[in-house]
Amino acid sequence: MKAFKLLLLLPIIALCVGCGGGEKVGTNATRLGTGGTGGMYYAYGSELAKLIQAEDKGHALDVKTTAGSAANLRLLREKFLDVAIVQSDTLSNAINGRGVFAAAGPGVGYAAVAGLYTEACQIIVTKNSGIMEVGDLVGKRVSVGERESGVLQNSEQILMAHGLTFEMLEPSYLSFSDSAAALAKGQIDAFFITAGAPTAAIADLATKKEIRLLSIAPDVQNNMMKLYKGYTRCTIPANTYAGQTEDISTIGVKAVLVASTDLKDEEVAYLIEFVFKNADKLPHNSSDKLTNEYAVQDIPSSFHAGAAKFYEAQGVKVNVYSGKSSDGVKASQD
Repeated sequence: MKAFKLLLLLPIIALCVGCGGGEKVGTNATRLGTGGTGGMYYAYGSELAKLIQAEDKGHALDVKTTAGSAANLRLLREKFLDVAIVQSDTLSNAINGRGVFAAAGPGVGYAAVAGLYTEACQIIVTKNSGIMEVGDLVGKRVSVGERESGVLQNSEQILMAHGLTFEMLEPSYLSFSDSAAALAKGQIDAFFITAGAPTAAIADLATKKEIRLLSIAPDVQNNMMKLYKGYTRCTIPANTYAGQTEDISTIGVKAVLVASTDLKDEEVAYLIEFVFKNADKLPHNSSDKLTNEYAVQDIPSSFHAGAAKFYEAQGVKVNVYSGKSSDGVKASQD
C-alpha cells in the first residue's frame, strides 16, 4: 500500500522517541531503541539497563521508547540509536530494501548482535465479539500496529494470507497499551501484537475483560513461511492469559539485537557477553533458551565485528559486516 510504503518518510518528530523513564544515565550511555512501554522490547531493555547499572558503573544503557522495529532500524541508520531490538522479518526487509524500506534502499550501517527470543503474532478480540477467525475481521475496527512497527507489517501479511487488506477493515495505528485500552472501552473490535507471550498489555487486559486469541490455520502458516523470510510456527500455551483455556496456534518471529557499525567492538562484545551471562534474569516470556546456536540461527544479516569476536571465542563462526547489505548468514560449530 502506498501509504504504508511511505512511512519511512515521516519526520522524526512524529516518532515516540524518548528516555525510558528509568535511572538517570550519562551522556556517554549506549542508546538502546526498544518499543512502546506495554511491549516486551521495553521490558527487556529496561531490565537489561538496570542489571548493567547495578553491576558495572563503567557502562550504561539509555533506554529509548520508539514505534518499534522499522523505526529502530531507521534510527540506527540515521545514527540516533547505538543498539536496538528488532523483528527478524523486519530486519530481512531492511537489509534487502524491501517493503517499507524500498525508498531507503538496502540497509547499511547496522549489523546483528544476537537473536534473543521468539515473538508470537497475537490477535486479540473480546470473548463475546463473535469474531472466531481472521476472516471475521472484515468491516471491523482493528488496531494493526503503530506506524513504523514490525507489527504493522505482520498484520498486513497475516490479513493478506487470509485474502484481506487494510481497506476491508477500519484500521487504526495504536501502541500495545493504547490498543488494549481501546478494546477495553469498546472503541475497537480487535488488535494485533507481536511480542513474547504473555505480553504485559494483553495480560493486564485479560484481568479486566474476557478476551479471546485467534489461531492461524496450519495451511496459512505454511504459506506465510514460504512467502516471507523470518516466520516460524509458534504456540501460545493454554492459560498463558486469564481465561485462555486452549493452546493458540500462530506464527512467530525472532527478536534480534542489532548494533550500529559505528559502535566500538569492545562495547558490543561487552553487551553480548552480559546478555548471555544474565539471560535467565531478562524477561522475554519465551521457552527458547539463549545459546550460541540460537543466537546466530536464521538471522538475515551479517554480524557486528564485536559480536563475531565473542562467538569465535565460543567456536562459532559468523559472517562479519563488511560495509554492504547482506542477506545471508553462515554459522558453524568448530
